[in-house]
Amino acid sequence: MQHLRDAWEAMQDRLFFLPPLPDQVDPLILFALLVVAGLLVGQLLYRHFGLSRIVGYVLAGAIAGPGALGWLNTETLALAKPVADTALGLLLLETGRHLDLRWLRANRGLLPAALTESSLAFAGIFLFSYTIVGLSAGWSAATAAITMASAPAVVLLTTEENHAQGQVSQRTLLLTALNCAFSFVVFSCVLGVLHAEQTEDIFNALIHPFWVLGGSVLIGLGGARIALGIARVQQESPVLRVFVLVATALLAIGTARMLAVPVFLSLFMMGVALSLLDKDRLLSYTNLPDGHWILAIVLFVVTGAMLPLQDLSWSSGLLALGLLLVRGAAKFAGVLWAGQRDLPMAKRRLVGLGIQPLSATAIFMAAEIVGIYPEVGSQALLLPLLAAALMEFIGPQLCRHALQKAGETVPEPTRSAP
Repeated sequence: MQHLRDAWEAMQDRLFFLPPLPDQVDPLILFALLVVAGLLVGQLLYRHFGLSRIVGYVLAGAIAGPGALGWLNTETLALAKPVADTALGLLLLETGRHLDLRWLRANRGLLPAALTESSLAFAGIFLFSYTIVGLSAGWSAATAAITMASAPAVVLLTTEENHAQGQVSQRTLLLTALNCAFSFVVFSCVLGVLHAEQTEDIFNALIHPFWVLGGSVLIGLGGARIALGIARVQQESPVLRVFVLVATALLAIGTARMLAVPVFLSLFMMGVALSLLDKDRLLSYTNLPDGHWILAIVLFVVTGAMLPLQDLSWSSGLLALGLLLVRGAAKFAGVLWAGQRDLPMAKRRLVGLGIQPLSATAIFMAAEIVGIYPEVGSQALLLPLLAAALMEFIGPQLCRHALQKAGETVPEPTRSAP
């Protein structure tokens, strides 16, 4: 290395435009190599071992992140996080579009099922965190709000990966969208609870939840109306309509970041608004599922690198596993007990299994809270982050198994990669 440095410095004497030889590889190069490695590992696991591609993406990020080899340090992750933030937002935009309220009116059992499984999950996780782990009431509520929802990106991408269509697939997607909506509302309220517990500042405790929830609704609604307004002018060009949707989503992302409103919540609200307002289906499209995988590689590589694997021990791992067992039982029982009487019990069990994933949304919700209370939140929210770390590898397989068991996936020999 010293010989290379000497040779470079000798060249600088003749070529004055050359920069100094860098001490380390540019973070963008490392990140690009990691994304490519994630793609290759994901394809390898999918084709040769029958695992979800998502597992490979997360594995590549986890190995290269600060918790393992350290190729990606915290500074590099800070640079990559806005990209992952955008990827998650666009995937949640699509999840929000699956929240079809017309189907809820047609099937009266779906909303009670979503309310029951979400409520049981929140209550079970709160009690576990408060009584077993020993967290305060505020941080127990934060843990429950973060982990009560299913992982919309995982469920959406697993459905696309397996080309799944049918009752179990559709209800898994819809229940995921519903419990995300409930989780986001609870998350906004929990911010106020934490302010009251940490600072006893009642003014911030009351205003911040309204700022987060109201700001997300306004940004999402505004983005949806702008996108639909432009799409009406571009009706003859489907490609331009897709471009308009993505460009408007980026506008909403930038606005949310400027106003300190969670990007994931704003984009989810934009998707819901599009589902309600796009009666002429101006922004319906067929080719974005392929684009999902470009977003997924970036998102899950970064979230894999963000996992606090260096803090995983036998005791913390057992607590995280306990939380997942409580959460899983609550969500499973909620789907079985409430509503959906038109669906056979065997398929209800599969829906209860399909909504188990926990992933990037939980990690980003935790990051929002840690950003407000970094001195406390990084340790208080270690439990949900470790639970998300475990489910990053288990969740996609559970969802995939449910869809395959339901017989709603394309048979393996005829299925092509997305």
